[in-house]
Amino acid sequence: MSTHTGTSPQVRLANEIAVHFRHQAPEQAAAAIAEHIRAFWDPRMRAELLARAEAEPDAFDPLALAAARLLTG
Repeated sequence: MSTHTGTSPQVRLANEIAVHFRHQAPEQAAAAIAEHIRAFWDPRMRAELLARAEAEPDAFDPLALAAARLLTG
């Protein structure tokens, strides 16, 4: 059972990925997270992530939110 009650799987995964890039400068980390998501996530997962970023930005790690915003640009 998930300990992230109410958090979508996409948000949870993006936040977990962000943890692994925290050692980088914020701009580099956000770009690397966005690239990882582009490369490995199904388009439906990316679409859900972007919808959640618009609707629930407070649910995101700041780096994950920055990455989501890069995906829209």
